[in-house]
Amino acid sequence: MKKKKKTHYYKKYTANDITTVINKRYKSLSFIIIVLFSILTLSLFYVQIIKHGYYAVKLDELSKVIVEGDSAPRGRIYDRNGKIIVDNKAVKTIYYKKESGITSKEEIIMAYKIAENIDIDYSKLSDYNLKKFWVINNPLSADKKITDEERKKLDERKITNSDIEEYKIDRVTEKDLADYKDIDKEAAYIYYLMNNGYYYAEKTIKNKDVTDEEYAFIAANEEEFKGFGTKLDWERYYPYGDTFRTILGNVSTSSSGLPLELKDSYLAIGYSLSDRVGTSYLEYQYESILRGTKTKYTLDNDGNYVILEEGQRGNDIVLSIDIELQKEVEKIVEQELLYTKQKEKYTQYFDRAFVVISDPNTGEILAMVGKQIGKENGEYKIYDYSVGVINASITPGSSVKAASHMVGYTTGSLKIGEVRSDACIKIAATPLKCSLVRYGKLNDLNALAYSSNTYQYQTAIKVGKGTYRYNKPLKLDPNAFNIYRNMFAQFGLGVKTGIDLPNERLGYMGSGTAPGLLLDFSIGQYDNYTPIQMSQYINTVANNGSRMKPTLLKKVYAPTKDGLTDLIYTNTPIVLNKVNAEDKYFSRVKEGLRLVFTKGTGKGYINSKNKPAGKTGTSQSFVDTNNDGKIDTETLSTSLVAYAPYDNPKVTFTIITPNVSKGSATYNQMSKVNKRLTQKISKKYFEIYK
Repeated sequence: MKKKKKTHYYKKYTANDITTVINKRYKSLSFIIIVLFSILTLSLFYVQIIKHGYYAVKLDELSKVIVEGDSAPRGRIYDRNGKIIVDNKAVKTIYYKKESGITSKEEIIMAYKIAENIDIDYSKLSDYNLKKFWVINNPLSADKKITDEERKKLDERKITNSDIEEYKIDRVTEKDLADYKDIDKEAAYIYYLMNNGYYYAEKTIKNKDVTDEEYAFIAANEEEFKGFGTKLDWERYYPYGDTFRTILGNVSTSSSGLPLELKDSYLAIGYSLSDRVGTSYLEYQYESILRGTKTKYTLDNDGNYVILEEGQRGNDIVLSIDIELQKEVEKIVEQELLYTKQKEKYTQYFDRAFVVISDPNTGEILAMVGKQIGKENGEYKIYDYSVGVINASITPGSSVKAASHMVGYTTGSLKIGEVRSDACIKIAATPLKCSLVRYGKLNDLNALAYSSNTYQYQTAIKVGKGTYRYNKPLKLDPNAFNIYRNMFAQFGLGVKTGIDLPNERLGYMGSGTAPGLLLDFSIGQYDNYTPIQMSQYINTVANNGSRMKPTLLKKVYAPTKDGLTDLIYTNTPIVLNKVNAEDKYFSRVKEGLRLVFTKGTGKGYINSKNKPAGKTGTSQSFVDTNNDGKIDTETLSTSLVAYAPYDNPKVTFTIITPNVSKGSATYNQMSKVNKRLTQKISKKYFEIYK
């Protein structure tokens, strides 16, 4: 069957119909164009008329070049009594700020003229920068140092123009530089200073020992020396000289800017290469507080600088340090170092001493001293070694026995009032381990007062779950080391104290677990600690178990013309942890420490009217006498930790004197420098704080 063919019908349009369609579409298109044009007109009206001011400001902001001036003066540093110990003082400064359009040739000409009239120390001019100066000064001769093959590689883009310039500099010979005299080198250094850092930054050419004549010469010839100028800059000033100087820290100079080792960290938080910053200790620690706000400028179309925002000096900080006490303690330590080395025998290895005076209730440090003595040209000379307070390792000896007693009490290895015989301990194949003096029978209080070693040995054996038999092998549980160290850490021994200074160290932790080493540990003869850890330890004992974070910062003030009037921040004492021990054990330990100063090893160290309590310590230690990296000679070190008054502690003393005598010296031959230091320092403190 055939499919029926489908028929399609098409409408036929006349010319009039087509014209009508075109007219309709034209009218629609015209309407759309009118609407779009109206929208565009309204938008332009809105932008150019209604929002003209807004977009004009935005355009100005986008096209404006913001430039910061030099680092503003830093905040002042005061002691706890409001005495300025770090300030800023004005210094005459010659600087250079590159003007637009100036050429290298013009800068070199100015550098030579400046060198002829200004005395510049060019000792820091590097060989690289001198060669670079020669290349700029001798373009034709420098071009001859490039081979045809290298020029071909440049054309082929296998190397860059920067590579070519480096080849030229690298190929400058000693013969090329032979004709350069001092004036040429001085000009080369000035040229380097003119171009070091950001092109728009202000470069310091000279700010040390600028004479009135030099200052006046630049000021009078600024038209000739375009970009050069004079101003009064600032530098740190120390009214108390070298007192506490190391811990106060240093600030980079305007010519050096960011130190290389700190550059990346400072740049990451928005600093510029030319910024002056704290580079060590307190200046570094509190950089964000002491840093001033730099003046901001905008650069107009004529290259002129217009001030947008005035700079401001940084915030002021108040330290916990008593600068007068610090000064007196430093003087006492220096005198005793000299006396001990010059007058006492067996002190050939004694070369340093450390002192920390602290408030046990807040952790504030009132004085912090480290001094070292050595010979220079045959004469004794004293060096500051205050940083040793936070990073020098010392063998504490018996001064840590309060913590050892607490291990015994809290583990049940020592009972309050327990009486023991002070007989020597003898382990098979090892020497006798005894107290300095045979004391007979002692209870726990007298064991502290007279510093019995064997009393502590017996506690350690119990902590280690051992059974002692004379001259037989002794087996102890190695976990006993952890038990001791965990308790010691609660007092601040063997852990970082958290003091607000960079680069604090831990001391030294032994790795052996032999039974004899545990006995040594219990009397402070194994692990080593830093003086600041010893200070935190005695603070913790004095305040009944709160380990306070030691601090040097007390308050922060906004800068004003009237001094310390606008308080921003007060440092709050921080308790790092509480010692996990009952109050009755603290009371017992502190009674033993009181007896140390009334009838024991510390009698006569501190005037009894001040109600002292604490612990003395004598330890075997070792030194490297020939600097070969190996300890080879036994010495004796002495230490003291104390607080007063014992019934309401307000101050602690930590006095460390390592290697005071040769190991072969008898008790009577040992230097008494630690006792003398304690007597004089405590006397001075109580004279000031009556």
